[in-house]
Amino acid sequence: MVEELAEILTTKLGLEANVWGVWLQIALSVGIVATAFLPGISLIAMFSIWWERKVAGHIQSRLGPMHVGGWHGWAQSIADGVKLILKEDLIPQQADPFLFRLAPYLAFAPVFAAFVAIPFGPQFVFEKGLNIGVLYLLAVLSVEVMGTILAGWGSASKWAIYGAMREACQIVSYEIPLGIAILCGVLVAGTLNMLELSYLQGGGLSNWFVFHSPFLMAAFLLYYIASIASNKRAPFDLPESESELVAGFHTEYSGLRFSFFFFAEYAGMFVIGAIQSMLFLGGWNSPFGSYDPVYMMLGYDAVVAGQAFFEGTVSAAGGLNATATAMQLNSGFALIVLNLYCMLWVVLKTFTLVFTLIWLRWTLPRIRIDQVLYACVKVLLPLSLVVLTFNAVWVAFVDTPVPGFEVEPIRLTHLVGPISGVQHFTQILMSVIGIGFVAWMGGIVLWAFIHRDKQPRKTLFPDVMPVGREVCFTDEQAAEAEPEPAG
Repeated sequence: MVEELAEILTTKLGLEANVWGVWLQIALSVGIVATAFLPGISLIAMFSIWWERKVAGHIQSRLGPMHVGGWHGWAQSIADGVKLILKEDLIPQQADPFLFRLAPYLAFAPVFAAFVAIPFGPQFVFEKGLNIGVLYLLAVLSVEVMGTILAGWGSASKWAIYGAMREACQIVSYEIPLGIAILCGVLVAGTLNMLELSYLQGGGLSNWFVFHSPFLMAAFLLYYIASIASNKRAPFDLPESESELVAGFHTEYSGLRFSFFFFAEYAGMFVIGAIQSMLFLGGWNSPFGSYDPVYMMLGYDAVVAGQAFFEGTVSAAGGLNATATAMQLNSGFALIVLNLYCMLWVVLKTFTLVFTLIWLRWTLPRIRIDQVLYACVKVLLPLSLVVLTFNAVWVAFVDTPVPGFEVEPIRLTHLVGPISGVQHFTQILMSVIGIGFVAWMGGIVLWAFIHRDKQPRKTLFPDVMPVGREVCFTDEQAAEAEPEPAG
């Protein structure tokens, strides 16, 4: 279609076809991405905002949104969006108009661009041939700090400037341990391609990279801590420290531009969690491996499909049914169902990580900016370097192949061959530890849900300090408060 449009424009306007072809391809690609991802990003952001309010409410022994839309106030985020659209867009008199307007879009655009490289399934990915997918995601997400700095500087407000400078120091600092933690996973996988990362972890829970060795589990934890700072979440939410800086770098914003910063924050939380899921938590793969009932129903074997992908059989196949045959699926419809099922696992893993970010925000107190930088430079950075060194030693001296794979690319030859007993025992042991930790966290959430109606005592002195709508102002108190009639 692009070539036909280019030929028409060449005939009518006398311009070179290749130039028009390039521009039309860019325009169509942007249109497809905007159509596919903008509603998804908006839905992720609105759900995350509503979810954070509910989690915060239950942690603080209250209900959170309950009325707007009916069931548990599900439409509260939609109402907030309508309110922000209708609010007046104000620009401070001393602000730089161009920078002030540019900042929220520059903060949101990198998150939007990051979704291009995230594979939600074997075929549910916009750009399949991006061999530097992890590097691309880190690069585009690092642009967000420019939007924050422009928001602070363009606002001409000292509070916004302080917040922006804190953001610059914090994100630039924590990107180093974050990147080193990612290098630990890439060192084992031998690839930056997001599709390949998922295919390599298709053998089940014990084959996920987080359970590959103690050092990769440590890298997973380091990545998670650094991602909290990258997302400006508590206890590292100094750029938006309302007790000190009003609202930080977006103090002077109102209306729709104000909402862009929050959309960028919550969508960025999802992207960071998706990277962690792809690199450490098996990507789109089910933890049950070949024993997954949906896999059995579809006739899907993740290891066989991964081998076909590395051999080039999947990419060479044209059409839905041919691709399904290359992946040894029953039909083209089974391929669609498989991708939807894989997308469900990506969303579930990612939102589990997002939930822990929300949990921590309403549990831990905010720390000072000097403590934030100390934790990065003197704690996380040395630890990440130690973990990277020991992880490299582990890969060099322990046979760590992926069971069932006979991959062709030379960069992945270290993943071919018999697995050592040490590696096999380590993966089983780390898997048991991981399952136990998840069960412990799930037990806490389940206990809190079961006891959600058992509120703590509202006051220690109900006689002299009553609280609650029914008892705080009794009839006797009302009678005493009535003024004496005149005369």
